[in-house]
Amino acid sequence: MRNGVNANTNNYNQGNANENENQAKRRKNNVDINRGLQEPWEWYDKCNRRERNKGLLTKATIHPDNEVVHNPVGLFTADQNLKNNNGLGISAAIYTRQNPNGNRRGYECPEERDYFPYWHPTPWKDIAVLAVNRSMCSYYQSKSFNVQPYHECVEYWDAAKTRRKWYSKWNNRQECVDNGGDWRLLHNYLEKLPGKGTQRACESSSANGIVQKWAVPYDSADAKTAECLVLLDAPECKEAPWTRSNHLGNSRDGNASSYDWTLPYFPSSKTQRCALRIRYNISTDDYDPYKTDSSSNQNSAPGVQSPVRQNPYVDIGAYNVPLRLAINTAQFGRTFQDRSHIFKLRQRPSGHDTRRIYNLNVRGKRGNIVQTYPAVEYDFAPNTLDIKADDLVHIQWTGSNTHNNGNPAGDGQAGDAGEGQGGTDRNNLVQAVSLNDNFPLPYENTDMWTKSKAVWIYHGKSVKSEDLAISMASSGYYMCVTANQCPVPSESAQNKAALNNLLNNAPASYEGALLKFERGEYVYLCTRNNNFTNRSQKGKLIVR
Repeated sequence: MRNGVNANTNNYNQGNANENENQAKRRKNNVDINRGLQEPWEWYDKCNRRERNKGLLTKATIHPDNEVVHNPVGLFTADQNLKNNNGLGISAAIYTRQNPNGNRRGYECPEERDYFPYWHPTPWKDIAVLAVNRSMCSYYQSKSFNVQPYHECVEYWDAAKTRRKWYSKWNNRQECVDNGGDWRLLHNYLEKLPGKGTQRACESSSANGIVQKWAVPYDSADAKTAECLVLLDAPECKEAPWTRSNHLGNSRDGNASSYDWTLPYFPSSKTQRCALRIRYNISTDDYDPYKTDSSSNQNSAPGVQSPVRQNPYVDIGAYNVPLRLAINTAQFGRTFQDRSHIFKLRQRPSGHDTRRIYNLNVRGKRGNIVQTYPAVEYDFAPNTLDIKADDLVHIQWTGSNTHNNGNPAGDGQAGDAGEGQGGTDRNNLVQAVSLNDNFPLPYENTDMWTKSKAVWIYHGKSVKSEDLAISMASSGYYMCVTANQCPVPSESAQNKAALNNLLNNAPASYEGALLKFERGEYVYLCTRNNNFTNRSQKGKLIVR
């Protein structure tokens, strides 16, 4: 996984239907290391070479080995004409109702992106489901790949079945076995523990709510060898917060709809590289989304009419004058998504295993209200944080020096209105008296830093309160105030070149510090982005 140095889509060459192992590996080697990568190349390749879910087998069956096989219910495609041939003779999983022509975006699999729960192993791990109806939660949780292993057809390059292909055309057991494949049950996991090399060593060390299982992971090299897997919990499921219909905005309390994610515990203590994906759908009650499947797809031969059709005409009884509805069945009840850049989850500092750690970050992007749409302008997140005195706060933020909001600018207008050098993100944090004030306090009048203690800071050195204050104010450009008390004298305000007053020479991203605050209320703002219009970058910390 990596971020790209440009926004171009990575390369993909689908090859031919009769390729050998070396030819397939050469295709993989065409991946550009300068372009972003979240799902692996193999994930898209197997999606492009697997038949889409047309509903060949529709019910769970029990085979002679007493293994329950969950066969996919066919997916609803309405009256959309999906391509039947991707050039390899396959109507592949890259074709869906909202992606009938198989357009590619990175290495995501459109079928997996558009449907949940997915019926096939997937590299994603589910965090939460915010449902329109809480009664659906047991279904979502039980079918999540977090807890429900799924089968995949595994084929091999050699007759001895020692070198696994990463793809197969077959999406059901019968066709898989009939064509020489193995129908394998594969598991998702939080992480692997390679040091536990037997089932007994693995499963006997489960403790403190951490369950370890000796099983075959979805990314197994041979789809046969079991490994020690830390199992995932079922995703949290609860009713989605209210917003006005089909609008991603504020909820009843006037704040943006949000979800508080409690980060998982990794027994290995290894740093994890992650990307976050949020999917959401435009809903409709014109058909039952949970009971409508491939049996309702438009099919003129048996006379099946889709419950929704493209731009239909309706008769309202006005002397048989029909009216046309604006319905695009590729967009009707469809899925959207947002993704993060790559981020890291790191081990806690020693001695703080039981404390709650809150993340105080920055949301939004450069621009005015119409340029950032449908995102928002810079703001602290959360902009009001209410904690207890024993809790810890990690203040940090990320930014970019290559903000690109030129034409075409997506949903908002082109442009990047803001302070400082165009195309750059910068943030800092300085104390103020109240949320009504737009001038920060001089350090001598602050108490936010004298009433806090750094239990961890990005450079790993001990700091005094004035050093912490200047680090936050300069986004980490300065480590300390004076050289003679600075662990790295060249990084002090006394020795380093002057900070640009608009933070242009400060880092765009800041790993920050983990702080313990005394009881009180602390108000803060960003000097660069708190532009007195509708761009108010202020926050409040309440410690009880």
